[in-house]
Amino acid sequence: MNCAPTIYIHRFTIHNSLFTIQLNAQRYELKATKGGLIIPNLSYKIIIPKELELILKKKDLKKEIINKFASHVSSGKVKFYKKYGMKFVMGEREGSFIYDLDGKKKLLNLHCNGGVFNLGHKNRELIELLKNSFEYYDIGNHHLISKPRAELAEYLSSLMPKDLDYVIFGVSGGEAIDTAIKVARAYTGRRKIVSAKGGYHGHTGLALAAGDPKYREPFYSSSSDFVQVKFNNIDAMEEVVDRRTAAVILETVPATLGMPIADKDYFRKVKNLCERKGALLILDEVQSGLGRTGKLWAFEHFNVVPDIVVLGKGLSGGLYPITATVIRKELERIFRKDPFIHISTFGGAEPGAIIAKRVLELVSESSFLKSVNAKSELFSLYFSELKRIYPEFVKGYRRLGLMMGLELRDEYSGPALTKSSYDNGLLVVYANNDKSVVQILPPLTISEEEIRLSFELLKKSLKKAKFLRYLIKFI
Repeated sequence: MNCAPTIYIHRFTIHNSLFTIQLNAQRYELKATKGGLIIPNLSYKIIIPKELELILKKKDLKKEIINKFASHVSSGKVKFYKKYGMKFVMGEREGSFIYDLDGKKKLLNLHCNGGVFNLGHKNRELIELLKNSFEYYDIGNHHLISKPRAELAEYLSSLMPKDLDYVIFGVSGGEAIDTAIKVARAYTGRRKIVSAKGGYHGHTGLALAAGDPKYREPFYSSSSDFVQVKFNNIDAMEEVVDRRTAAVILETVPATLGMPIADKDYFRKVKNLCERKGALLILDEVQSGLGRTGKLWAFEHFNVVPDIVVLGKGLSGGLYPITATVIRKELERIFRKDPFIHISTFGGAEPGAIIAKRVLELVSESSFLKSVNAKSELFSLYFSELKRIYPEFVKGYRRLGLMMGLELRDEYSGPALTKSSYDNGLLVVYANNDKSVVQILPPLTISEEEIRLSFELLKKSLKKAKFLRYLIKFI
């Protein structure tokens, strides 16, 4: 009986997911079968090193996960990412980086899920704090009085100006926006809500109705009670805010619109208009709050104090979902007769409240905010250099602290740079309501070395994006 010769592989190379070995001065590609690895056209028993075995197992696992996601979560997303060659499954993550599940791709994260990872991925201090909280706490009961919720609300209100003293906790940004609109309507006895064209406030009921038609119309969520006007245009706002208006809701820096920075007096003029008409001003700082702009609250740049502030994303520390709708003391009276007219089962879950309080302590430190501004200046120098190198492609940049956007040639350029950056190990995302802008939202903890790396990767990616733009335009 003939036995197949045994080959012990000690060296191998990987390129474009192909595994290659050297044998008798000849290169062979290994192929996986149900029976294991084979060399086509040759009969050998192959003994592979543990490192390669692990890579192959991860490759199989990744394929399995993608298939499960397509079958049970979103077939559309899988189709989209396959089309653009971006079959990335999040595996390990640490600090400013995320890794593909199979370990073959590493991305410097300049998106941070809109600011969820302001303090980086898997912040060690917060992880230990969360672990320790489980020794005593669980989610808690939203019907009952809670020590962690009370302490978080007190501390958060102490960081807010004037009488923004009460906090309503939730789980998602959309839920927190819904709550803000509910409060405004209950307090004023009015229904009309005014928001900005191209703004984005979430995908739940009232939040969705305040957004653009492309998000709300597929779900039949448009309503005559909701009106949109151009952002940063006080004349347009004057035309629609009237005595039927409950509130004006605006993002202080509209991320999905490409980070346009409002005129210094815009929000103050909107607040004055609201006061004249008896309406409330709601500022959505789900992305722009918590030190992102170099001040604790983005509205501090504009010398205005809103009636309601909405916070989320980074409040979680990237670990435990929690949002906050902060309201003026006077508005809390709508809950006095019946405090149970609004509840949220998981809103302000006790471990999440403990994490959120520590996040606030960290990001409100003057030294932390100073570092955000210093990093912003460094990015500004690099953006100017990119504009000099690619003047026909990079038109400019928008920046308030580390809430930044690169202004590119046209609506095809944003997707092109998103793809070329991914290919070069950088995660950036174009603004969905202005695809000529690529959002730059790094962790607030990003190092100077990582900022320099991001510049080199962007420089390399822009060169490729110039050509990808033409392909995307005609796909």
